Amino acid sequence: MRVPVIAGNWKMNKTILEAESLVKEMLPELLSVKGVERVVCPPFVALASVAALLRDTDIKLGAQNLFWEEKGAYTGEVSPLMLQGLCHDVIIGHSERRQYFGETDETVNRKIKAALSHGLRPIVCVGENLDQNEAGETESFVSLQIEKGMAGLSVAQVRGMIIAYEPIWAIGTGKPATGVGANHIIKTAIREVIGRLFGLETAAAIRIQYGGSVKPDNIVEFMSQPEIDGALVGGASLKASDFVSIVRLSAQAKGLC
Repeated sequence: MRVPVIAGNWKMNKTILEAESLVKEMLPELLSVKGVERVVCPPFVALASVAALLRDTDIKLGAQNLFWEEKGAYTGEVSPLMLQGLCHDVIIGHSERRQYFGETDETVNRKIKAALSHGLRPIVCVGENLDQNEAGETESFVSLQIEKGMAGLSVAQVRGMIIAYEPIWAIGTGKPATGVGANHIIKTAIREVIGRLFGLETAAAIRIQYGGSVKPDNIVEFMSQPEIDGALVGGASLKASDFVSIVRLSAQAKGLC
């Protein structure tokens, strides 16, 4: 069985003190839930402080982005070398990065390779917008994102990463996809494409999350689906009780507690 993984993407929220307070509030209950991998992804400025609080626990720390070069004249960027040894995970290709900062499948691919070469586990985001969804282009669009994003990777590298299917029209809108609908896209446009590119064993092993308006009151719908192995949680990860509930309910939905 694939171990479920719930990751909280805090986006551009929480000062250092607020980040420390949030982790301290959720930590005791998060530690009590077994069978589910838990990841928190605060802003860059809070990574070191949160890392100190998570030391000696099994809760992992993730960054929200990285640049593909180790160093150089790239003002404002954060390199994989800077994250190495500090973080376990890094979110790559989130739709907001693609929309607001011009990221493409090609730059996502470069970032994935940079993360892997520095021992960081990528959480790679894919997903379609509303127009593509309504035009029936979801499967072809997401499949192409997978093909281009994973270009040049080895089987071992792909097995070690996480993919998050986040339909753009569902992110922050309060209008999540249905569990059945998300499960179908994950199966046909992601898992089957990975199987074609990297083999059926890899497709069966890789963990794929759903993201997009995930909340305590809908997480069971998604986690009850056979192809969904976790969630990339946005707004609900900013409230300790909500994030803990999502983790706990995920464990229950997968029969782990």
